[in-house]
Amino acid sequence: MLLAFHKPYGVLSQFTPEPGSPWKTLAEFGLPANVYPLGRLDADSEGLLLLSDEAGLNHQLLDPSHAHHREYWAQVERIPTAATLTRLERGVKIGAHTTLPCRARALDPFPHFPARNPPVRFRKTVPDGWIALELVEGKNRQVRRMTAAVGHPTLRLIRMRIGGFWLGKLAPGKWRELTASERAAVFTG
Repeated sequence: MLLAFHKPYGVLSQFTPEPGSPWKTLAEFGLPANVYPLGRLDADSEGLLLLSDEAGLNHQLLDPSHAHHREYWAQVERIPTAATLTRLERGVKIGAHTTLPCRARALDPFPHFPARNPPVRFRKTVPDGWIALELVEGKNRQVRRMTAAVGHPTLRLIRMRIGGFWLGKLAPGKWRELTASERAAVFTG
């Protein structure tokens, strides 16, 4: 079984709570027994999270040697220039690691998403923009660290696509089992 879940802000990508953590867990969303998340999204990130009860899918989807694409849309401080997007595409140094090359583009017009609770920080004197990043690796907080490294801290982060499967109109906090064609799309693109 392969499920798509629209993980809301403030939810851990795990079923067990962390002691003292204010975050919700996946256990609160009525998911079937014996499924586990394929990868993760940080509690302060949103979007597409796949879950399965099938062994081996985690490695198949997450190991960078498989070059499996994931697309994230990030609301960032300030409007990135073409040169900044090129820097992101070539890979940036975050700590001791240089990210693999990726695809980066500005989103124009900006996408519209329901307001987040709590709301994204707003500053009158600092405009914000939206970019799309398509990665084949998933280091800890990679997108946030990449955008910060080029001077555009992430304000909101939403994973929109895994392989060729898009989040689409799946509402935050909702999940469903993928059809055969949707499942095939996960492993393409």
